[in-house]
Order: sequence, then C-alpha cells, then structure tokens
Amino acid sequence: MAAAVILILVGLFLYGAATNPAYRWSVFMEYLFNERVLMVGLVNTLQLTVYSMVLAILLGILLAVMRLSPNPVFRYVAWVYLWVFRGTPVYVQLVFWGLLPTIYQNVQLGVPFGPSLLQFNLQALSFPFALAIIGLALNEAAYMAEIIRAGISSVPEGQLEASTALGMSWGLAMRRTVLPQAMRVIIPPTGNEVISMLKTTSLVTAVPFTLDLYGITSREIAARTFEPVPLLLVAATWYLVVTSILMVGQYYLERHFSRGASRKLTTKQLEALAKAQMGEQP
Repeated sequence: MAAAVILILVGLFLYGAATNPAYRWSVFMEYLFNERVLMVGLVNTLQLTVYSMVLAILLGILLAVMRLSPNPVFRYVAWVYLWVFRGTPVYVQLVFWGLLPTIYQNVQLGVPFGPSLLQFNLQALSFPFALAIIGLALNEAAYMAEIIRAGISSVPEGQLEASTALGMSWGLAMRRTVLPQAMRVIIPPTGNEVISMLKTTSLVTAVPFTLDLYGITSREIAARTFEPVPLLLVAATWYLVVTSILMVGQYYLERHFSRGASRKLTTKQLEALAKAQMGEQP
C-alpha cells in the first residue's frame, strides 16, 4: 500500500513537471547539448575536479604520514592543518584565495633581511584557475589525510613487522603489504570525496573564476534568454550524468580491492571443499 502511494505521488510530480510551462522544456533541450556548455563548462569542471583531487591525494598522503609519525613536531603541524581547513567553510577559503593578489600585491624572494633576488606583482598575474585548484585541493587534503590515516591504521601492525622481518624496507612494505590492504578502507570514502569535489567546483565563483555548469556559462545564457530555470536544469543534468559515471567507477574499484575479503565462499572454493571432504571418507 505504501509503495503504491509513493508511486502515485512520484507520477503526479513527474506529470506536473512535464506539463508546467515554467520549466521551459524546449529551452532545456536547446541548451542541453550547447557547444559552450559542453566544451567550456563541462570540460573546465572536469579539469578542476581531476587536478584538485590529484593534488589533494598527494598532500593527504603526506599529512597522513605526518599524523602517524613519532615526531611530535610533524604530528602537531599536521593536526593544526587539519584543524584549520576542516574547521572553516570551503567557500570562505576560496574567497581568501581569490583575494590573495590583493592581500599580497608584491612577493619578494631572497635572503632574509638581505637583498631581494626575485620580485613579482601578483596583481599583474592572472591565474584564477590555479588559485581555484589550490583552494579546492588544500581543503580536500585535510579530509583525504584522515581517510588515508584511517586506512593505514586499519591494517594490523604485525603485517608491517612481518614484512620488515623478511628484509623489506619500510617503503616497500607499505607499497606491497600495507597499502593494498588499506585500499579496501580508503577507496569507498575517496570515491565519495571525488563526487563531492565535482559538485564543490560550483563554489569557485568566489575566486572569482568559474566556467563550470553552474557558473558564468549558465548565468550568461540565462541573463540573455531570461530563462534561469531551464539553465539550472541543464547544469543539474550534466552534474548528475558525470556523478553517475563516477559512481559506477567507484563500484568496480571497490569490488576489485575487496577481493579476498568476502566471507562467502566462491563456487570453485565450494567444489574444492566438497572434493576434500569426499577424499577424507573411508
């Protein structure tokens, strides 16, 4: 009964949306495959996502190692980094990076309290795309550090001790023994963070820079056509398409790294067990 009511409500909503002239479905179809939306908005959104996540993962690995380090200086520095970037909104951080050329107009590199060897004007440089990547990556690195640290900590210490006892170096033991087992814990939340990063790119208007689907591209077209609703639907549709593809990739990655962790016996294992039991009978 409850399922039938839900289906009826969903059907009524879809029918209302399809027949409501405010949605302007003709405008939606006109701009769904618009060249500017695809080649400018979608491509730049994907570039921001990929570059920011790669940088965040690399920095997250470094921070995770610092958090696990016996050196108290490394631990405290990493903790302060996580405290700052996890405790402040990402939008505020992006605004700060957007104002960086205003705060630091001239940057000088040289000997402390001595002559300047290199000087350049940040306001004269136009690199909002790089600032957007830096802002997104530094924020995401704080979360990736905790994910990677949790994954490494989930592997029993005996695994690393046994590997080093066999003559492996610390780096080789981490690469061959610890990290493959830690990936089962790291992959699921990392996939979620990638999807979250894809949607967070819509906030880079604070830099100010955005050519993503929810930014200047959609706003300019909407201002020209006076049709904001269908353009928002276009942006939401493409975000949903890319997110769905990422979810499929996440599923197969999780299945790949979870091999050997399942408690359910495979068909071959069941057959081998049956043959072994048959052989034990007198």
